[in-house]
Amino acid sequence: MMERVASVGTTPGALVDGWIDVHAHFSPPRTAEMEAQQLERLRQACWQVDEPPRWDAESTLAYMNRTGIQMQLLSNIPPNPRALRDSNDFGASVVADHPDRFGLLAALPTDDPSACLAEIGRADQLAADGFAVTSFYRGTYLGDPLLEPVWTELNRRKAVVFAHPDAYGTTMGRPDAVFEVAFQTARTFADMLYGGVFRRHPEIKFIVAHCGGALPALAGRLHLLGTECWVPNPHRITHTEIREHLRRLYLDTAGIAPNGLASGLAMTSPDHIVYGSDCGVPCTTDATMDANLREILGYDGLTGEQIRAIGQNAFGMFPAAASRIGVATGVQRA
Repeated sequence: MMERVASVGTTPGALVDGWIDVHAHFSPPRTAEMEAQQLERLRQACWQVDEPPRWDAESTLAYMNRTGIQMQLLSNIPPNPRALRDSNDFGASVVADHPDRFGLLAALPTDDPSACLAEIGRADQLAADGFAVTSFYRGTYLGDPLLEPVWTELNRRKAVVFAHPDAYGTTMGRPDAVFEVAFQTARTFADMLYGGVFRRHPEIKFIVAHCGGALPALAGRLHLLGTECWVPNPHRITHTEIREHLRRLYLDTAGIAPNGLASGLAMTSPDHIVYGSDCGVPCTTDATMDANLREILGYDGLTGEQIRAIGQNAFGMFPAAASRIGVATGVQRA
């Protein structure tokens, strides 16, 4: 049994005690011109916002301390390869400044296998804790066969890969962050399933954002109909594989409680649910994070012990991050 880690800097009366947040975003500092461009992109995607989003470590740490979050695993996946590399560098510097409070999920440019492999290699220099990918990056879905060398290398490393949808488009006059992200996630992971990605690369631990989006709700339909003769299935994925591959996915809790937890738990098991806040992006506020967290804590479909474990499950997935916390707190995890 792993020993519980005491949190650092937690405010008395915090909602939780020493949780790890696998779904937290950051962004490097921007010039005034870059901020104006970002604001315009959001408005074009139907976001009703008056100011560009900003991120800084100090205000994020203040929120974490008030809530009781020990560590955030930071991710940011700019749609420009040069900006992506610069963002990974900046994220690594944040972790270096606060090694027991932040970890880095290094972003990968999944439209270019060679660039992906180069960034995976660079992640060693950055001391990244894992990797972050976007379901749909610059016209390429994660199930595209061109990414096979990337999955092969990540499988060799037994890597943890956090998968997030592209949330900055617009559908039916509303920002994709409202609902389209859920369907994009489901389409992407169903395509990876039928493409045999999970069969060939079983050592990769995938964390799927927003409790898998619409995937858990559609899992029953895939179980029922997914291997019927009229469904294209070139890799002959079996009924058993559909159930087992989906069950092996890890799902975070960002923006989904309480209803999303029920469908997520129907697809996978409580030990594959990990805490995520979606902190650091314009669709998330302190109030919405608090409300989501309170819904998780009050969820009656799990025991109190299982709910507390949601905040701790990810420590076993990120041993280097757990070790950094152990150095700071004097409590080592097995």
